[in-house]
Amino acid sequence: MTLADVAAASGVSVTTASLVLTGRARELRISTEAERRVRSTAQQLGYRRGSLTAGPRAGRSQTIGFVSDTVASSGWAGDMVKGAVDAAYRHGFMLFVGESGGDPLVERTLVDTMRERRVDGVVFASTHTRAAAVPDVLYDGPAVLLNATPATSAAVPSVLPDEVQAGRSAARVLVEAGHDRDIHLIGAGPGMCDIPSHGIAAADRLLGLREVFTAAGAEVAGARWCPKWTPEHGFEATAALLRTHRPKALVCLNDRLAFGAYQALAEAGLSVPHDVSVIGFEDHPIASWMRPRLATVALPHYELGAWAVRVLVDLVVRRGRGARAPMIHRVPMPVREGGSVAAPRE
Repeated sequence: MTLADVAAASGVSVTTASLVLTGRARELRISTEAERRVRSTAQQLGYRRGSLTAGPRAGRSQTIGFVSDTVASSGWAGDMVKGAVDAAYRHGFMLFVGESGGDPLVERTLVDTMRERRVDGVVFASTHTRAAAVPDVLYDGPAVLLNATPATSAAVPSVLPDEVQAGRSAARVLVEAGHDRDIHLIGAGPGMCDIPSHGIAAADRLLGLREVFTAAGAEVAGARWCPKWTPEHGFEATAALLRTHRPKALVCLNDRLAFGAYQALAEAGLSVPHDVSVIGFEDHPIASWMRPRLATVALPHYELGAWAVRVLVDLVVRRGRGARAPMIHRVPMPVREGGSVAAPRE
C-alpha cells in the first residue's frame, strides 16, 4: 500500500495526501473535508507512512530515484538525466525520474513516494548550481545532491561542476593568446560582492580567473555587473563599456552574455577576434551558432549525471561499511575551442 494508492482512493493529488498525512493540512489550508477523507482512506487501506522502508530489507531493489527541478523544458537537464540513465544501466540499476518544477512540496512528495517504492537511493538534482533546501525525507536513505549544495550543514554528498578550474582555464586561454592588459569582465566582478545573489558559479569562476591573471601579471581593467545573465544585459553592459573604453578582451561569465556582447561590438564596428577577443562559459547551444564560434568552457551535464549515479551506487553498495566518501565531488569542465580568441592587435 503506497501514498499514491491513498491519494487515488481519496480523490486527491499525491501532494495533498502527503501534506495531510505529515500533519501540514491546516498550514497549507487544505479543506477539512479533504483532510478527513484522506485520513479515513489511509486507515481503511491500512496505510502507514514509511511502512515500506521502516523494517530491514531483504535486498536491494536495484532502482534509483532521480528528482530534478527541470526535465522536460531544458536540454541541459535532459543531458544530465541521460548521463544518469546510462550510468545506472552500466551498474545494473533502473532510474525513476520525477520533475518538481522547483516546488518544495512536490520535491518532498516525489522523494517520499520514491522511498516508499523502495528505491535504493535518490539523486536530488538542480539544472543550475544553487544552494538547495534539502527535503528532510531525503535523509531516510542514501542520497546525492547533483549541481547543488545543501543550504544547511546537511551531510549529503554533492556532485558539482569544477567552476574554479573553469575560471582558470578561461584565463589561460587569453593569457596564452598574449592578453595581459585591457581585459574586462562582463556579468560580474571583480569583487566577490559584485556577483548575483545566487551566484555560486560566478564566485567560483571569478576565483579561478583572478588566480591565473594574477600569477601571469595580467591586468583586469574593469568589470560590468549584470543583474541577469541574458543577451540583453550582455549587450547593455558591453555597449556601456564601449562608450568610454575599447577593450582588448572580454570574459563573459556565460555564453548568453557573450551573445549580447557580440551584438554590441558589431554595432560599434568592431570585429571578433581581430579587434576584441571574447570567451564565455557553459557551452550553451547558442555558442555554436555565433560567428565566429565562441570559445567557451563547457558545463559537462552528461558527465555530471553519470558521476552522481556512480557516487550514489558506491554509497548503496558499501552502505554502513568502510571509510566515508568525499562530501564534494567536482567534475572537470572542458574548454570548447572556437574562433573568438586571437592575439591582441597593437
